[in-house]
Amino acid sequence: MTALILARFYIRQTMRTKAALVFGALQPVLFLFLFGPLFARSGVGSWDVLVPGLLMQLGLLSAGMSGFGIVFDQRFGVLERLRVTPAGRVSLLLGRVLKDALVLLIQAAGLIALGYALGLRAPLPGVLLGTLLVLLLAIGLASLSYAIALTLNQDLFAPIMSTVLVPLLLLSGALLPMTLAPAWLDVLSHLTPFRYAVDALRALYAGAYTSAPALVGAAVTLAFTVLTLALATRRFHHENA
Repeated sequence: MTALILARFYIRQTMRTKAALVFGALQPVLFLFLFGPLFARSGVGSWDVLVPGLLMQLGLLSAGMSGFGIVFDQRFGVLERLRVTPAGRVSLLLGRVLKDALVLLIQAAGLIALGYALGLRAPLPGVLLGTLLVLLLAIGLASLSYAIALTLNQDLFAPIMSTVLVPLLLLSGALLPMTLAPAWLDVLSHLTPFRYAVDALRALYAGAYTSAPALVGAAVTLAFTVLTLALATRRFHHENA
């Protein structure tokens, strides 16, 4: 219950600057409009291949940089004041994560709607299942981002995370299928959970709901989220002990 109250508080804060919702999804939208037509004509894939990749890009860049919020809260003493409230430490984490998931849901809905306007023809059940998968991944990513933000020096969070997220995005195959990559790069991409999530998204958008990529991707994403939530919860307990 406390987590929902905190999530509502954070959501209200976010909604005060609605431009942040737009700019948070701006890069994937630009890729959709400027890269999408080239992608669709290249023979590499269709909109049903590109849009799932852009959802992964949105998740990585949005949820992956969520820790920015707690960096500012640390800097201005907000986190210190929250520590002395009766709110449980897990609730302090979950409230933020739920807010991030809702923001991502709004941004993803807009991206998908634009995708349909441009030529996406994925079945609705696949799109809905894919959105749930992206939200699950975003919860794990946001949790990990907060844990990293509490661990790193405040000034190091932004440069380190932005440096790490770009290679992870490329290795996931979000922009171009990794089947086009050299063998060593394809193997390297399988060492990240995001490759499996992208493959699962594309399988769901193709209507292959029980295919191996969809099932493996869902399992890997679930395991990643459970692990990162556990790590973040432990870090929050340690930080607020």
